[in-house]
Amino acid sequence: MNQDYITPDAWSIIEEGFDVNRVESSESLFSIGNGSMGQRANFEETYSGSSFQGSYIGGIFYPDKTRVGWWKNGYPEYFAKVLNAPNWIGINLVINNEIFDLFSAKKVENFRRELNMKEGWLGRSFKATLQNDIQIEVEIKRFLSLEHEELGAIKFDVTPLNSDAEITFQPYIDSGITNQDTNWDDQFWKTTNIETKGHQAFIESHTLKTLYHICTYMESELFLNNSPLDLSAKTSQKELEASASYSKSVQQGQTFTIHKFGGYTTSLNHDKKKLVDAAKNILKTAKDSGFEKLLTEQKDAWSSIWKMSDIEIAGDVKAQQGIRFNIFQLNQTYTGTDHRLNIGPKGFTGEKYGGSTYWDTEAYCIPFYMATKDQEVARNLLKYRYNHLEKAIENAEKLGFKNGAALYPMVTMNGEESHNEWEITFEEIHRNGAIAFAIFNYHRYTGDYSYIPEMGLEVLIAIARFWYQRANYSEQKNKYVILGVTGPNEYENNVNNNWYTNYIAKWCIEYAVENLKKVEKDYKDDYARIIQKTKLNNTEIDTMLNVADNLYLPYSEKHGVYLQQDGFLDKEMVKVDDLDQNQRPINQNWSWDRILRSPYIKQADTLQGFYFFEHHFKKEDIEKHFDFYEPFTVHESSLSPCVHSIQAALLDRMEQAYAFYLRTSRLDLDDYNKEVKEGCHITSMAGTWMSIVEGFGGMRVKNNQLHFAPKIPKEWTSYSFKVNFRNRIIKAEINHDATSFSLERGDSLGIVVDGTLINIQ
Repeated sequence: MNQDYITPDAWSIIEEGFDVNRVESSESLFSIGNGSMGQRANFEETYSGSSFQGSYIGGIFYPDKTRVGWWKNGYPEYFAKVLNAPNWIGINLVINNEIFDLFSAKKVENFRRELNMKEGWLGRSFKATLQNDIQIEVEIKRFLSLEHEELGAIKFDVTPLNSDAEITFQPYIDSGITNQDTNWDDQFWKTTNIETKGHQAFIESHTLKTLYHICTYMESELFLNNSPLDLSAKTSQKELEASASYSKSVQQGQTFTIHKFGGYTTSLNHDKKKLVDAAKNILKTAKDSGFEKLLTEQKDAWSSIWKMSDIEIAGDVKAQQGIRFNIFQLNQTYTGTDHRLNIGPKGFTGEKYGGSTYWDTEAYCIPFYMATKDQEVARNLLKYRYNHLEKAIENAEKLGFKNGAALYPMVTMNGEESHNEWEITFEEIHRNGAIAFAIFNYHRYTGDYSYIPEMGLEVLIAIARFWYQRANYSEQKNKYVILGVTGPNEYENNVNNNWYTNYIAKWCIEYAVENLKKVEKDYKDDYARIIQKTKLNNTEIDTMLNVADNLYLPYSEKHGVYLQQDGFLDKEMVKVDDLDQNQRPINQNWSWDRILRSPYIKQADTLQGFYFFEHHFKKEDIEKHFDFYEPFTVHESSLSPCVHSIQAALLDRMEQAYAFYLRTSRLDLDDYNKEVKEGCHITSMAGTWMSIVEGFGGMRVKNNQLHFAPKIPKEWTSYSFKVNFRNRIIKAEINHDATSFSLERGDSLGIVVDGTLINIQ
């Protein structure tokens, strides 16, 4: 049974009614961010119930030493963790000497929480009766500024309803925080200085080991019925906390308000000795602007984002809410302005996966950012990997590879591998293929070849070197094989000849050599530089191609399909529909041993290859493989439903495509996998966008031209989306009777719609 408490709404995520059992889930769903920092939707005021506290700063991490039962050669030294950062949102509320706490309040009425995606703010309102019988009405609004990336703002209104009351606001900042998830319960932060002055407070701290320096800061303003109050602050400093206290006798029906500005300045952007000065400059900007002007700027910034990235769906409010939630979270997580940052699987919504970079970025996220931003944003994501090439070569060397072979990490913050489950770290090597595919996909979509001679070819050579060294010759098969791997389906570990891995390895080598020839012909200076740097020669190229030409691809003559791996048909082939639904999800009900022996597929594996390389196969090939593998797929990875939705739409199975779309778009809102309290599935949200644009819209790039094959679910009246294709903005509008494409920016363009060339201008 999926959760069902989010009120359907086209532009907002809304929770009505207070339930202590869903606080942690809502903390994930209502998270906010601005690309540079983010936070779970924790309450500002004291809350003594169960809560998962989380504030995060992009790019700041701690190397939590790996903890394993016994060490293996090549094991990563640490697991990179994006840290729970010092808390700046705290505002204790005291009414007639009683600390207000929703968990212990005598009565809570009219509770409403809203994440306004159109305007980019988080709101909360309620009436509550305290144990001392004072009844109050509260309204809170909070946002993280897109215009000022180190600044957040809170407006907190309190109105006594049944009597006059002495109300005290106690804003504070606190560096005494920990992560829920640590290997050794290390202390991650060291606080070095606390300073309070008037309405301002600052805490300077730094991470241990990585030595990132930050200043957490705050300043408050007070109002009564919207008129400014000149209240002095009673300041207090503790070992790890700085606070202020403002008290006011408030008459029944009057509204006492605090505006709190806060955030972080960091050594990523400032001199570590001048972080307090930088914070003071931001606070001056905030105070000069005021809360309402900053909120107006926020609304304008989000309006600009939505103008390009919105997908409008008519006739299906849950589907509309789902896609906007996905698009909103993607834009909160990554704005594309800082090439040092990337997209973590949980973004700024939780600690799971360490907040680091996975292959998800290349496989799922780049298409979204290419089409909804300027191509420079996607180029920055590719540059991120080029900047980590030397580390990828070091990662491969630790595993015994030579001569400049590179294995990109499964998990990373700075290019070093920091994932510490051996069956993933050492064996889920298909991630290398996603890096190469992203280069191909970027060039295919943008037409910008310059990345390849400038940076990308070095990456492709290093990846090709890894693949041919990773394969070994099998005399029995008279082919090259790749043994001991984990494919995208992590419910099969340490298997031989995973088809997806072998196929993408073969393609990577061929694609690298193809681009070597092109760069040699058209970019002679770059070619000479690259050959000198990599010391690549014709003998090695011939060796690579020999492996690619003779790489084994497991195939079943009986079923007429490529086999997911050599032993797939040895399993007890019971389909998912025949499973006891009480056993689902199997990853929460079965032993790992039982999962590994089962035929069940966590996410698209062989079908992931057919998604990437659709242009290599006939439609009937895709159909045959879809029909064979989908019945064994449990979709317990967030990355699975989107691929299946796209392929079901391609095969004209719109009911299936729509069901998969709902699952991917509402994966977190409806908590399909019963884990949303750990955080949202940010990277799979880009797959949701793909399921509409590539699935229902049928968008492809073929022969250097944009193609569409639009379809529409029967549940929808119409839908529309925009894509930025080679600096032209194209709008697609689809309903049951007609399809139209218009050009909103750029030169006229020929596109192919259902096989017919049309010109838009």
